[in-house]
Amino acid sequence: MWEAYKNGYKAWLQLEKSLADNSVQAYLHDIDKLTEFLLLESDQKSPKDLTLKDLEKFIEWIHKLGMTATSQARIISGLRSFYKYCLLEQISDTDPTVLLEAPKIRRTLPDTLAFEEIEQIIGAIDLSTDEGGRNKAIFETMYSCGLRVSEVVNLKISCLYMDVGFIKVIGKGDKQRLVPIGSDAIRYINIYRNNIRNKIKIAAGQEDILFLNRRGRGLSRVMIFLILKDLVIKAGIRKNVSPHTFRHSFATHLVEGGADLRAVQEMLGHESITTTEIYTHLDRDYLRSTLLKYHPAFGK
Repeated sequence: MWEAYKNGYKAWLQLEKSLADNSVQAYLHDIDKLTEFLLLESDQKSPKDLTLKDLEKFIEWIHKLGMTATSQARIISGLRSFYKYCLLEQISDTDPTVLLEAPKIRRTLPDTLAFEEIEQIIGAIDLSTDEGGRNKAIFETMYSCGLRVSEVVNLKISCLYMDVGFIKVIGKGDKQRLVPIGSDAIRYINIYRNNIRNKIKIAAGQEDILFLNRRGRGLSRVMIFLILKDLVIKAGIRKNVSPHTFRHSFATHLVEGGADLRAVQEMLGHESITTTEIYTHLDRDYLRSTLLKYHPAFGK
């Protein structure tokens, strides 16, 4: 019974919402957890028969499984999306998720790297190898432009406007934005293209992808994680570093340098300024020095 609902929901997410495959799978996984719970409860209810109480029992069940508040909140978001589909398709005439409360989430800020630490990590790359030359271009570009890992692996040659110092980035939901790119990143991309990439036999359909593996295909996100993990160890950095740390550090360094929050929002590709504020964590010393410098009451 539920398979038909899941198939219809999957088509809606792909065709109507234009979501990427990873996002579609995440939403479907949320519904899979619900149907797993219903099976354990020997409950054959369809979406239109489920009540708020049923969903609350489901949330209590995933809590007992040890799911974090963040994971619970994401599943509740998935349920709300599913019932939006059910209402539109008249599968259900009520939405039991309306009064479903998500757990309170304490927002934790990821580790931020100092500029010197970014340089240490990038400096740990072995430039005597072709992979090292490519990796140097990758991480210089990630830090220079504040890219998501998915954005750097999908970066296209046709989206490079080096003569004017910009790249076109295709972000979440296929939204495009123009981002300035620094001179170091431009230099190492050019070195990679002219001395390394041009020696690779490129696989069909990969001709426009900038960063390639030895087999001439685009890199996976996991590969970027693994390369960075190795570099962090070599650099002796004892922080929890991921590709996202480079993006968070990019935003933090910009704001600490006096950049306008709206400009940072535009460069990061955030729809809401609220999201940007989470990334732009400033330490207390910096905030205090800013107040001392600019606030009239502190300047007395």
